[in-house]
Amino acid sequence: MSGVEKLLVQMRREPANVRFGDLQKVCEAYFGKPRNNGTSHSIFKTPWPGDPRVNIKNDKGKAKAYQVRQVLLAIERLEVKP
Repeated sequence: MSGVEKLLVQMRREPANVRFGDLQKVCEAYFGKPRNNGTSHSIFKTPWPGDPRVNIKNDKGKAKAYQVRQVLLAIERLEVKP
């Protein structure tokens, strides 16, 4: 199991206890580099318009639980894409 897969398992098990750096690593693995740098948010481009959005923010080293759930939904949508 790769590092990203291990992070995904942990994110699904406990979305409220995910480090921001880990969430960003997973996002970069699935969506590439963020489209903006130097701001408080990291916004990743998705192949669809609208939700689920991939917009994450560092909250004192932790990722916000609702953003972790949004990323998981986006990854699921990406994987079932025909």
